[in-house]
This record gives sequence, C-alpha cells and structure tokens, in this order.
Amino acid sequence: MLEKTSGYLDMELLRFTTAGSVDDGKSTLIGRLLYDSKAIFEDQLEAIELSSQKRGDSEVDLALLTDGLRAEREQGITIDVAYRYFATPKRKFIIADTPGHIQYTRNMVTGASTANAAVILVDSRNGVIEQTLRHSYIAGLLNIPHIIVCINKMDLVNYNQETYEKIKAEYIEVAEKLKLKDINFIPISAKYGDNVVDKSENMTWYDGDTLLDLLENIEIIDDRSFENPRFPVQYVIRPQTDEHHDYRGYAGRVASGVFKADQEVRILPSGIVTKIKSIDTFNGEISEAFPPQSITLTLENDIDVSRGDMIVENGKEPQSGNEFDAMISWMNEKPMLERGKYLLKHTSNETKCMVRDIKFKVNINTLEEKTDDKTINMNDIACVSFKTSKPIFFDSYVDNRETGSFILIDEATNETVAAGMIK
Repeated sequence: MLEKTSGYLDMELLRFTTAGSVDDGKSTLIGRLLYDSKAIFEDQLEAIELSSQKRGDSEVDLALLTDGLRAEREQGITIDVAYRYFATPKRKFIIADTPGHIQYTRNMVTGASTANAAVILVDSRNGVIEQTLRHSYIAGLLNIPHIIVCINKMDLVNYNQETYEKIKAEYIEVAEKLKLKDINFIPISAKYGDNVVDKSENMTWYDGDTLLDLLENIEIIDDRSFENPRFPVQYVIRPQTDEHHDYRGYAGRVASGVFKADQEVRILPSGIVTKIKSIDTFNGEISEAFPPQSITLTLENDIDVSRGDMIVENGKEPQSGNEFDAMISWMNEKPMLERGKYLLKHTSNETKCMVRDIKFKVNINTLEEKTDDKTINMNDIACVSFKTSKPIFFDSYVDNRETGSFILIDEATNETVAAGMIK
C-alpha cells in the first residue's frame, strides 16, 4: 500500500457528480454549497440576483450559478454538464452538475466517468423513482466508489424523520440489487441550506455529517489501483540539444500502480523487458510515481517505444487480445450498426474495431436484460462484443477504470459515439 505522504495529499482532488430526477434540486444544491462555503465572488452573486429578478423570482435562485446556457436559465432546467471548481482548506473539488432528463443520460455518463463520488438527490415528496434507479445503475456501471444520497426538500415535508427513514430503506433495497459500495445518507434542504454546509437546526434528530463535511473527509487515496503498474505512453521526448543530446524519455500519466527507479518493466506490445533508469517531472527527478501523476520515464536500454505502447511491471501484465466484451453507453443520434466499424480509442492507443455481436440491451428502469431487441439508440446501455484490428492491453473496468475504459469514434464524422467499459 502506498504511504499517505504529504506529496500525494497536496495534489488530492475530489471529483464528484450530481444525479437525480428533474427538479430534484441538483443545481440548487451546488449553488448552496458554493454560496455557503463562500466559494463565489460578489459579481457572480450580483449576476444571479439580477437574473432572478428578471425572471420574477421572489428569492435568489442559486441554481443559476451552474445553469449557464440561456435555455437552461429560461426553462429552469439543466441541459448540458456544468463543471465548477472550488476549494476549502481541507480539499479541492471539481463538481459536475448533470441533467436529470432521460434524454440527457449520455451527459450524465460524461460527467460521472471520472468521478470519485456521486451525489444522488431524491425528492422527499416522491421517494425513490425510476430516474433514481436509472442514475444509481449508471453510478454502479461506472464503478463510482462513493455514493451520497441526499434526501432533499425536507422543508416541504416539515423535516419529518419518518419520511427520511422510509426513503432511506427504499434506497438500501436498490443499492443491494445494484451492489453499490460505500453509501451515505443525508437529509437536506438545498433551498435553505439545511445540512449542506451547516448543521440543520430543523433536524436535530439527524446526528450525521453535513454534505460538505462528508465530501471533505471521504477517503479517496485507496480508490485508485496501486497493485498493477500501468503507464500508457503518450509522447516520446527527444530534445536533441547540446545539454540533452542523448536524452530519450517516454511521457504520459500513470494509470495505476507505483513505478520506481530500477524497477523491472515490460514494454507492450514488443514484450521486451528492461529497467527504469529515472522518473522525471517538470519539477525534477523523483524516486517513485503513482496515479494520477504526469511523468517521463527513461529506460536503461535503447528500445523502440512509441505512442500507444504501454509500460507495465514485469510479471504483472494486463490482459491482451483483439476480442472482448464491454458495456457501452451509446451517445450518438445515429443508432449503433450491427457489424459496424468504428475507431476505438483506449488509453493513448487507437485501433479500428468492428461490432461482432450485440449481446443484450439493458432496460435500466427495470434492470431487465433484453436479448430480443438489438437496436441501440442514443442513451441506450448494452453489452457488446468487439473485435479490434490489432491487440490491445487492458484490465476489466471493475479492476481498473483507466485501462478498462475506451471510447468509440465514427471515422466519417469524427464524433465520439459511445463510451465503453470492458467486462
């Protein structure tokens, strides 16, 4: 296990996404979180106060902090994924505010793909509904390590504890079916700030953490894999200057595991074994590297290594092959073609691929696997078999989110049409 050194904690950043049905209060919650943690500027506050007045709102609508598109402001809904950055003395954060509408499922997949945590909102008046199940399924599919269920609008049910406990029990049943991991529950009122940043005076029966406390203290250092070192090569550095005449380094970002100087590694696909000579960074040479650091490796032997190759620890190689099954989220208006050909981008590697078979499509409102319907349209999730034109080096997505994921690109339009998670 990697030591929790100050060097690692200095760069620690929590990415989290919001999810929930339409009007569950996702944007309002983020606005309240930013406002109460004093993470917005005076001119931003003045701008949303003015926008609220123009719309005829009696109070400042904090949701306008994240709803940036004109259509979003006019309709009072979220359409696109909005990213917001803020920091507290304890941690840095990137928030992805994702839409709640069914037709924007692909946007939620995009926003949640790199998240450490998912904040799922449930309207206390409605309880667990189909969209709750849908977003929870996607959170499980994307292997998001931490789930925070915020039971919102508690002010509209008179801060009733029994209502909270009932919804909590309903969600626990869902979580067991989906095999979700670390789950926390918080009763909140995003509109008035109860249990968002400050403890609620209206729910003294709740003795747990506020949302901000929980986000600040979630342990994320163990979420990444430190067992199997993986380093996809992004760029070969050859300065060819008088100072660095013979320098040859391989730049990229550590996907998983720990790399150390003098460590024995294998280069894929060539299979050549060598040792790490040095690990260089912008700030100088270091003795070891771990995810998600961007580094440059130099090797003891002069080997032909190119973009798309992967450097791994010798004896801990990933799977290799040109046929595999994956769960995909289809993101394009044009349906997936049976036997269709696409460009597959996996880590820093690209290769052509073909759809061998559509095994089943998931009805994520019922969790049913439909084998008789193989029409994959936008926002559908399905299990698909692929064949690539050359072998790729991968782990299952459950074991490694970096080397277990890929995207499909339509070569004719250059549009990203799907995100995939290797089984």
